[in-house]
Order: sequence, then structure tokens, then C-alpha cells
Amino acid sequence: MDIKFVKRSAINSSKKRNSKFKPLLEAIDKLKPGGQALEVSYTSDKNVNSMRTAVYQHSRVKNIKIKSKKDPSIKKIHFYREK
Repeated sequence: MDIKFVKRSAINSSKKRNSKFKPLLEAIDKLKPGGQALEVSYTSDKNVNSMRTAVYQHSRVKNIKIKSKKDPSIKKIHFYREK
């Protein structure tokens, strides 16, 4: 095993999220405060948690306020922007 120290500036890193939630994040960007909401179906609670984490991190970067409501009876989650 070869281990060596390198300058931090030599490491290329990107914080941009490239995931299965990209279409959702693009749709979130189109929401208007007090306007329509997004309805997204899900298969498991783990999927909902991952989705919410991705959306909330994205909204923090974009400096917008996104809220969500989960409807377990129909397995859908709604995302909307607050006024």
C-alpha cells in the first residue's frame, strides 16, 4: 500500500447532488410560494426519508422553504413551498 500526502487544492470535489431524485429536485425549483404542490408516490418509509433529506438539503442550498406532508393511506408524499 502506497500512502502519500497531497495538497487539498489538488483534490477535485463537487457538492452537486446527482441522484435518482434529480427530476424531483428540478420540479422543486419550479414551485412557487402558495402555488401548486408536488405529489410523489413512494414504496417504503426509507424511500420517503431519503427523498425528504434530498429535498431539504437542496432547499437549504437554494435558500427556499419547502414543506412536506405524507399520506400513508395512498402511499404519496406532497411537497410545497410556504408563502
